[in-house]
Amino acid sequence: MIRSKSLVAFLLLFSSAVISSAEEGLADLKIGESAPAFSLPGIDGKTWSLADFKEGKVLVVFFTSNHCPTSHGAADRLKSFLADYRPQGMAFVAINPNHPEGLSVDELGYSKYNDSFEEMKLYAAEEGFDFPYLYDGETQEVARAYGCLTTPHVFVFDAERKLRYKGRFDDSRFGGDDSTVKSPDTRNAVEALLVGKPVPVEVTKPMGCSTKWRSKKSAVAEKMASWDATPVEVESIDAAGIAALRKNGTNKVRLFNVWATWCAPCVQEFPDLVATARKFGLRDFEFISISVDDPGNAAAVKAFLEKQRAGMAPKLKKSVEAEGRTTNSYLYSGSDIDELMQALDPEWPGGVPHTVLVDTDGRIIWRHNGLVDGETLRTTILDHLGDYYVP
Repeated sequence: MIRSKSLVAFLLLFSSAVISSAEEGLADLKIGESAPAFSLPGIDGKTWSLADFKEGKVLVVFFTSNHCPTSHGAADRLKSFLADYRPQGMAFVAINPNHPEGLSVDELGYSKYNDSFEEMKLYAAEEGFDFPYLYDGETQEVARAYGCLTTPHVFVFDAERKLRYKGRFDDSRFGGDDSTVKSPDTRNAVEALLVGKPVPVEVTKPMGCSTKWRSKKSAVAEKMASWDATPVEVESIDAAGIAALRKNGTNKVRLFNVWATWCAPCVQEFPDLVATARKFGLRDFEFISISVDDPGNAAAVKAFLEKQRAGMAPKLKKSVEAEGRTTNSYLYSGSDIDELMQALDPEWPGGVPHTVLVDTDGRIIWRHNGLVDGETLRTTILDHLGDYYVP
């Protein structure tokens, strides 16, 4: 399984946090200040308040989300943390501060789920959450009161509910390998408080995905409108050119779809293919379309693709140009479709649409002949790319 190492993607997801803190009027909760009160709906159907956690010797308020790769990366470490300290009297609550309207589709490339309340239930069930998971996305007042900059963002309170630690969960943005953790900050804070010692480091800088404020809805809409208006260039390609693309050798996983404007299933599935390309727009991923329309119908192919809003995302455009290419949209020029089949997928039984997913070394890791199911396709891609960063 390939998991993205992209520092650029991490910085893109994190970069707006500081700007948003000023714009959103976030509090700067100081060490020694009291835990702000809250009353929030949980995925269990109960409304939870700060008073519900009064029995804990220590309270950890853990802001997290469904979509964030940094939160996903910490998931296994969080489980062991809970197993170690809840039996010793630590209380724990997770809060999702995000509103789905503050997220653009390409920020969802590390998760099957958006940050809606209903999808919190699905995500929690899949992850086996056995703690309260609360939704603050509707008003985001609790996130403002605590000063939540990112997910994850951790706040640790003592028995009197005075803040004793705030910041990152630990110093690793990676998942899957605990050796990347050099400073287990939250663990250190809780352990100190449980034995009556001062917290060794009281404040660290959180790192992860910036809080997705509902007020960013218009900016997200503008981004999508710009993407919608991106022009599509269609180039002619022969079997040898297709074979070269199939061979890959880049750092991108490639999704090939062979289609035609006269093919009803092709037209029906194309919006799902565009949605897939957009979802993974910040990942090492490329959608390549190959039309088998008459070579003289380039204008009709271009018009269809632009109507489908199939223009390249900025990250993909940059990588395509670095390869000396100008587009990811092609029109097959050959007269022999068998040559195309042999070049792309010798196991292709015939007919369009035909779709294959190719890894960085050119191996086909998934193929489908006929109408694709978009959710199945996206789940397959995510399973291969992974849902967190690796070192």
